[in-house]
Amino acid sequence: MSAFGQMLRFLGLGGDDDGGDSRRDVEGSVMGAGLSFRGEVSGDGDFHVAGKFEGDINVTGRVLVADGAQVDANISALAIVIGGTVRGNLSASTRVEILPTGVLTGSLKTGSFSAADGASVKGEVWVEPPATRAAGGPLGS
Repeated sequence: MSAFGQMLRFLGLGGDDDGGDSRRDVEGSVMGAGLSFRGEVSGDGDFHVAGKFEGDINVTGRVLVADGAQVDANISALAIVIGGTVRGNLSASTRVEILPTGVLTGSLKTGSFSAADGASVKGEVWVEPPATRAAGGPLGS
């Protein structure tokens, strides 16, 4: 399993552990630390940002912003893990995790949210568990 996959599994985002020798790596794309990109990334799978990114990210998998990365983007994904600096609006259907080195400036909407000691969050946070959203609100209306 890749280091990225191991990190996601440690954070509870890596899927089920079958107890066997799983060689399934996280499928997706990696933008290296020495790269800068401006534009839109969309599609199936995960996206790992280690460099500078500006634009929009819309993927069906997870987004990981590595320690030292700088992202100025709106992000929509299954789950988002922030270890670098992010400015923008985030939407994750399952969870958003801000690591101790993470900085978020913007709003986020998710089913579950956690920020580690040392993390910085400036903006609005909406946490609405998926069961509540599916029922149409807290009273099921």
